[in-house]
Amino acid sequence: QDYFTDENRVLKKDPQQDYHLEYAMENSTHTILEFSRELHTCDTNDKSITESTVRVIWAYHHKDMGEAGQNYHGSNRGTKSLRLLNPEKEEVLSASLPYFDLTNKDVPVPDKDTTYWCQMFKIPVQHEKHHVTKVEPLIQKGHENLVHHILLYQCSSNLNDSVLDYGHECYHPNMPDSFLTCETVIFAWAIGGEGFTYPPHVGLSIGTATDPQFVLMEVHYDNPSYTEGLVDNSGLRLIYTPVLRKYDAGVIEAGLWVSLFHNIPPGMPEFVSEGHCTLECLEEALGAERPAGIHVFAVLLHAHLAGRAIRMRHFHNGVEQKLLAYDDEFDFNFQEFQYLKEERTILPGDNLITECHYSTVDRIRMTWVRKVLM
Repeated sequence: QDYFTDENRVLKKDPQQDYHLEYAMENSTHTILEFSRELHTCDTNDKSITESTVRVIWAYHHKDMGEAGQNYHGSNRGTKSLRLLNPEKEEVLSASLPYFDLTNKDVPVPDKDTTYWCQMFKIPVQHEKHHVTKVEPLIQKGHENLVHHILLYQCSSNLNDSVLDYGHECYHPNMPDSFLTCETVIFAWAIGGEGFTYPPHVGLSIGTATDPQFVLMEVHYDNPSYTEGLVDNSGLRLIYTPVLRKYDAGVIEAGLWVSLFHNIPPGMPEFVSEGHCTLECLEEALGAERPAGIHVFAVLLHAHLAGRAIRMRHFHNGVEQKLLAYDDEFDFNFQEFQYLKEERTILPGDNLITECHYSTVDRIRMTWVRKVLM
């Protein structure tokens, strides 16, 4: 049945029943119900279902609900963030497909709030073109809240194997010069995300002279409790195939980079900032190399704890198009790729605006922000 709860968490039967049972079955261990509901019920007791993140709250009791009402669930409860209208794409991949892992080796995580750790890797030598079809996070057990995000950068092909011998804290004065050659992001993962599967007609190219040979993996460690003695071995697994796909994948970044000029005052219930990828920028970036534009098939919206909502706006010939992606219920711990229902073409001369909404109502100090969409 359709129930709702008040501010005292008391369940009440909704006078407007928008719950429709489609299917039910029961065996010795499980009761399974399949039900449907309109996305927008025009019922003030119901939450509209959109493409934003939805926090599903679940609870159960081993006895059926009696005439006196529901039985208290006790510890049989939990929550999960989902995108009900934009689930992760699952492609059946052959279990025999080759893969390689890029993982840190016993990295000592400092007892400080934020650390960016960089490690260089060499892509296993492929003598012909292959396509990466899926990337999976390999997060060390127990470190799910420590590893905030992982970026993979393509580096100069003129490096030698000596750069593989050591990792180093990123953006540090003593950082090796070779790290400065790694500027192009080729993959990104963020906290709460599952593995990313490329569409059947797209893959990340490896094995040719212009493809990544050396890559830099940047891991952001989030240690707000200043825990000492942490050692991490997290990273990424790349699954690839010799069966080539029609298109090569790339990454476009838009948003606002780290800057002392971008800050949010404390005590703000809502603060909006924008990052502009201007028509001049996209004209220069795409005009010569991709005059027919690029095709966006997935978006990763990324923010930190103050983030409440993110919107990616797209303009063509000065006219705003449908939102490229958005999440009005952003969950820091659930940063997953959004697959577009239809690929969107971005042309030279278009505009992209990353619009970020923050709340610092519980903070007493200034907040400096990094926000990126990929």
